[in-house]
Order: sequence, then C-alpha cells, then structure tokens
Amino acid sequence: MATTHVNASRLFNASCFALITTAFSFSIRAGILPQLGTDFGLSAEQLGFINSMWFLGFPISMIVGGLVYHSVGPKIIMSVAFVCHTLGILLTIYAGGYTTLLISTLFIGIGNGCTEAACNPMIADMYSGNTMNKMLNRFHMWFPGGIFIGSLISKFMTDAGMSWQAQIWVIMIPTVVYAFLFFGQAFPASKVEGATSLSKNFAAMLTPLYIFMFCCMALTAISEFGPQQWVGLIMAKSGAAPMLILALTTLLMAIGRYFGGPLIHRLDQTGVLLGGAVFALIGIYLFSTQTGAMAYVAAVFFALGVCYFWPTMVGFVAERIPLSGALGMSIIGGVGMFSTSIFQPFIGGWIDSERAEKAAAGLSGDALELAAGQATLAKMTAFPLILIVAFTVLWFWMRNRKAGHVDEKLVSQQPQL
Repeated sequence: MATTHVNASRLFNASCFALITTAFSFSIRAGILPQLGTDFGLSAEQLGFINSMWFLGFPISMIVGGLVYHSVGPKIIMSVAFVCHTLGILLTIYAGGYTTLLISTLFIGIGNGCTEAACNPMIADMYSGNTMNKMLNRFHMWFPGGIFIGSLISKFMTDAGMSWQAQIWVIMIPTVVYAFLFFGQAFPASKVEGATSLSKNFAAMLTPLYIFMFCCMALTAISEFGPQQWVGLIMAKSGAAPMLILALTTLLMAIGRYFGGPLIHRLDQTGVLLGGAVFALIGIYLFSTQTGAMAYVAAVFFALGVCYFWPTMVGFVAERIPLSGALGMSIIGGVGMFSTSIFQPFIGGWIDSERAEKAAAGLSGDALELAAGQATLAKMTAFPLILIVAFTVLWFWMRNRKAGHVDEKLVSQQPQL
C-alpha cells in the first residue's frame, strides 16, 4: 500500500532538478546557436523561429497543465514532462535540418511548461505566507542557477572543440535525476478552499488586478529572456565573452533569488517589481552602448533588474489572487513564455535588418556585427520603460490593500463574472 505522507523536501528537490533541465535547455541552446546557424546554413530569423518553438511549447503545456492540474495531478504532468524532454533531446541530437530542429525544440518547450504547471502550484500548496515566497524564489533560483552552470558547460565544451550534439546530451542528466526523485511519491492537496474549482479560477482571473498582471507578465518575460537568449549572437563582437556575460548574469540572479525572501517581505512585491524594471532598463541600455569590460557591468545591472520578475509575479498571483489557483499561476507563466515566443522572430528580424542597414552605411566584419547587435538591444529598452510606468501604477493601486483575503473577498462578491 502506497504511503500518503508527502515528502516536501524530496518533491522540492525534484522540482529544482526539473527546472535545471529547463535551464540547461535554455543556456546550452543559446551557446550552440552560432554552431546551428553554421552547420545548417540558417539565418538569424530562422534561428529566431527555432527559439520561438521553445517559448511556444512552454505556454501551451502550462495552460493545459493548469486546466488539468487538480484532475490529473502533478505526477502525471511531470511524467509528460519527462517524455517530452527525452523526445526533444533525442530529436535535437539527430536533427537533419531546420524542420526537425523546430519540432524537437517544441517538445523541449512542452516539457519545460509541464514543469512550471506542476511545480509552482505544488510548492504553493506545500508552503504558505513568507515561507511560500521564499521557497518559490529558491525554486526559481535554479533557472538562472542552471543557466549559469549550463553556460559554463557550453563554453567549456565549445572551447574544447566538442560538438553541439555532445552538449545537448548533457541536458539528459538532470532529466533522469528529477524522474527518479518524483517516482513513487505522494503529492500535496490544494490548501485554498475553492482553488480547485475552474469556475472560481476563471472568476478570479477576470478581475482587473489579474488582467493587469497578465499584461505586465508579457513584458517582464521578454525583458528577461530577450537579451539572455540572444546574448551569444548579439554580444559576440563586443570584446566580452558572451557566455561569461550570461554566466555572470544568471549567477547574480540565482544568488538574489536564494536570498530574496526577506527583501520581498521588506519592500513588498510591488516595490520589488518597480525597482526591477528600473535596473533592467539601465542594464539593457548599457548593453546597447558599452563594449569590453563595461559589458560585464551592464550584466550586473541587468541581473539585478530581472532577478525577481518571474518568481515575484507568480508569488503575487498566488498570494493576492489565491482563488485563481493552479490555473491562474499557469496562465501567468504561460503568457510570459508566449510573449517571448512571439518576439523571438522579431528580434532575429531586427538583427537581420540592422545588419543590412549598417552594411549599407559602410560597416563590415566585427564592427558590423557589434553595431547591429547594439541597435537591436536599444530597441529592447522599450520593454522595461513600459514596465516602469505599469509598476508605478501597481504600487499606488496596491499601497493600501492587504494581501490574499482582500482579493479573495472581491472575487466571492462577483460570482456573475
């Protein structure tokens, strides 16, 4: 007879390894992007579409996972994640061209989305209050933490002349570990009454506050993932090592998230989000104007800016709009990834058009690549600029409101929604 005891520590550790798998698939793919372009003769726009499959599969499985979380449970969702991760890794390694890379990257994205759909609500159900915020930050620490480790692995393997296929095999290591840790475990039940009701979930998601956060998430995600995903291509000729920039950024993010609980408690979620938007703007602006050692300074500002975006947005929904349940958290994460997916080909197109424009102006070689990359980054400053305005509005909006039960009460008074 199976035990009903929930081993929160093991489930949390398994969740972290699942997120490391997601992070490796992000950082290692960013590291091999130039090799894929060379080996398969792909343009930056085509590489953008391959990137977009990672971000497209993510929201699809997050939304579906959020809808079925309370009916099928996190165990089945994570089983699907394992199958999709494995298929995606194998199809990437044995890819024969552009189409196979699109399909394989989509599978990996679906596996990553299943991880978020299962683990975010599971952690929210295992912990509460400040502890929940702390554990969500420590869980999400492993996305930048995994990117830090993965980017160093990718740089080492690339410098050693190892193939991009060998680098993709590395992603299987955390995949196998999380499957082992989840195997045979009991999972927690929802702790918020009404959170398992889809009708109440949708009612909570139709409130002005949730819709506002939905729109903000689209911009926080692209502010974080846009510069990170393209760092290898954009910063290649900047005089700084692109994968070291990515490693530094994600290391600082991981440290910040690990110690983020007290900061969020002291400044409040809205203050953290507003401050993050300001630092993100400074970081992306510096990326677009600086070269050499100053690129690492830009990475510090950027890391401080985007560090708390994702876990704080998810924690905000869990704490302030609890009746949105697992579905609400999944939709918030899903829109972030969907937004990033939409923008990937645009960013690739910006690079291609800037290359053509700078070439027409007489630039060539490294100077051309640097100018095109920095001009593309300058366009990305629009995202945190809009967020500064939005989070200023949110700060005034939430200043006199209490967390959790206030929004729950508002939802219960609006059954017609």
